[in-house]
Amino acid sequence: MNGWLDYRILGNSAADLLLAAGVTVLVLAIIWTVRSFLKRKLAKADQTETYLDDFIKDLVLRTKLFLIFFVVLNTATNHLVLEPAIHSGLRALAVLAGLVQVGFWGVGIIDFAIARHRRRRFETDPAAVTTLSAFGFFGKIAIWLVVFLAALENFGLQVGPLIAGLGIGGIAVALAAQNILGDLFASLSIVLDKPFVLGDFIIVGEQVGTVEHIGLKTTRVRSLSGEQLIFSNSDLLGSRIRNFKRMIERRVVFKFGVLYSSTREQLEKVPGIVREIVEAQQNVRFDRAHFQKFGDSSLDFEVVYWMLVPDFNTYMDVQQQINLELFTRLQAIGLSFAFPTRTLQIDNWPPAGVEARTGSA
Repeated sequence: MNGWLDYRILGNSAADLLLAAGVTVLVLAIIWTVRSFLKRKLAKADQTETYLDDFIKDLVLRTKLFLIFFVVLNTATNHLVLEPAIHSGLRALAVLAGLVQVGFWGVGIIDFAIARHRRRRFETDPAAVTTLSAFGFFGKIAIWLVVFLAALENFGLQVGPLIAGLGIGGIAVALAAQNILGDLFASLSIVLDKPFVLGDFIIVGEQVGTVEHIGLKTTRVRSLSGEQLIFSNSDLLGSRIRNFKRMIERRVVFKFGVLYSSTREQLEKVPGIVREIVEAQQNVRFDRAHFQKFGDSSLDFEVVYWMLVPDFNTYMDVQQQINLELFTRLQAIGLSFAFPTRTLQIDNWPPAGVEARTGSA
């Protein structure tokens, strides 16, 4: 009855081959079932307050069944009588698949750690988030480099001479990719020196916006009008950058003019009125107010004060209140604001003598 099970194929009975195939299919089915179950259970992990379920969900999604297949197949065929080359090939494939799967898990751990710290520290320390992102990238490179070298060792290649060869070839690669490497080192400089971090409001030349992303080659800035500006890191560091997020106090200078018909007594009252108005505002330190010059069509005053907070909207609210109060107070003492005017003086034409000579002719 069991005679067909004793039938031998390549030195192995049919029963042994079926056992190996059955174990492979069974283990893969169990892993697929568990993976699917966890995916359904953790579908809403992002909405929970705990991080453990997010971590498990990420690792489950990074588990590749086709890589697990080679590991399970090698284990299931260990008891079979196969050619040494076949055993060695299956073992090498299993080790390679296991290394690649570990690489996926390692990258997932780094991504999870960076994402968690980004959520926790973005508001309080955006510079640390930028640094973590850069080190995370280099960490991923290190993981895949280790996987690559271990895979080469697994296939019997000598890694030492290869590394020496890569050192020589690396010089040629560096010469061919100077611009890319320049941006890469510029990115590293941005991370370490921190001229700006995520969330900073900067001005680069005529471009203005908020830093959204600092990558290895480019930095992305969201402009005030909504579009995304993309700067090369090397070009960015070669530019003059104005970082308004680092502003501690804002120096404000504004001017206004009154009519030439104003009296000296009225003009003498203006600096005191301005001082009272400015000092009445919150988060403001008054500096000075002077009758500055005789303009083309106005008597010009210059006012300087300091905003003690850097927020632009707060500054505009204060300036608006100063303008309204100034309008009311100057009207109260009979002063009017000047506007560009020109006086055209027309003399009698033609002169009387010319008219007389013309008539006599």
